[in-house]
Amino acid sequence: MLATRHVAHTVFPAILNLAAVLLLAIALCAAPAQAQIGSERYSSIIIDAADGNVLSAVNADDLRHPASLTKMMTLYMVFEALRDRRILLQQYVPVSSHAAAMSPTKLGLMPSTRITVEQAILGLITKSANDAAAALGELLGGEEDRFAQMMTLRARALGMSRTVFRNASGLPDPEQVTTARDMATLGRLLVRDFPSEYRWFSIPSFAWHGQMIPNHDRMLQTYPGADGIKTGYTDDAGHNLVTSAVRGDVRLVGVVLGAASNPERDVHMAALLDQGFERMDVPGIPRMASRMPNLIPVASAATVAPHRMPLQAARWSVQVGSFATESAARQAANLARRTADDGDARVESAGVRGHTTWRALLTGLSEPEAHQACNALARHRLPCMPIRPEARQLASK
Repeated sequence: MLATRHVAHTVFPAILNLAAVLLLAIALCAAPAQAQIGSERYSSIIIDAADGNVLSAVNADDLRHPASLTKMMTLYMVFEALRDRRILLQQYVPVSSHAAAMSPTKLGLMPSTRITVEQAILGLITKSANDAAAALGELLGGEEDRFAQMMTLRARALGMSRTVFRNASGLPDPEQVTTARDMATLGRLLVRDFPSEYRWFSIPSFAWHGQMIPNHDRMLQTYPGADGIKTGYTDDAGHNLVTSAVRGDVRLVGVVLGAASNPERDVHMAALLDQGFERMDVPGIPRMASRMPNLIPVASAATVAPHRMPLQAARWSVQVGSFATESAARQAANLARRTADDGDARVESAGVRGHTTWRALLTGLSEPEAHQACNALARHRLPCMPIRPEARQLASK
């Protein structure tokens, strides 16, 4: 009897929570895309990549924090340097103490070591590695601060009139700001100016020191026609996303800034893109339609997975503790989210011997992401247990 009650207390709330998430996704897909997902920090825009024509916009010129969308500008500068042969793909990038000390997410580069330009590019695109971004900034600018000034000047020359960069990674800085319109402009220019290099953004994973690092951008797996560009998150910015998608001969670039979670952000972006393609008279495609990624072969630093990870595989979680109060669990979940720089912080109640406890979780992860999150937390001496998607059973590492 006690076991039955325990199952009821633990399984039924999880089922209800899952049902609520599914209902939210259905509602957002069915209803016209509006600013309902965000708060005062929400912005969005959808443009036609061919001519920059705006198809929809909400708060598109309001200042926002870019978070890791900043790396789009870092990569634009790197691609320019490659085009002009100021640097080469297999050239070594020295790693300074400053670059190695960047907060997660990172590749774990050590001071006085080296990484190739290609490896650094792939680290930025897949893992959004802050240490690799800082190292590239120092390679091109001498110092990261100077490189940030170069980024700002180049952004203004490209028409990004309200953007200011303060670092190469997007780590929090109150003076580092942008707008949805400026980010859409940058996304469009990455596609237009560097078509060969842009295809790197479709890479699903790359091999680094014996590990396969998956791409953080789940739109590549869930939205037909999506082929990049970049995700971003900080506490102040919220969950940010720039996506480019192609159907037929029409390419759209979308920006969502300030969403409350990764799933909410992705569902909203899909709704905005669907409406954009509809306005362009492009036939819709079933959301789960099969498609192959638009990839380019890369050097030994990158490994292209033979198949996309199916959507249903990206449902792992990690538990980072059980607490007597909801506020303590929420604090632990938020700390884990900042440390791992992946997943969505979540708190769930559970009945144990007549008492309510609160579990701190990171949710919405693929299996590799769950184990990588636990590895990142372990480096900071934080507890972590991966949880399989089926029946929420704890998985061994």
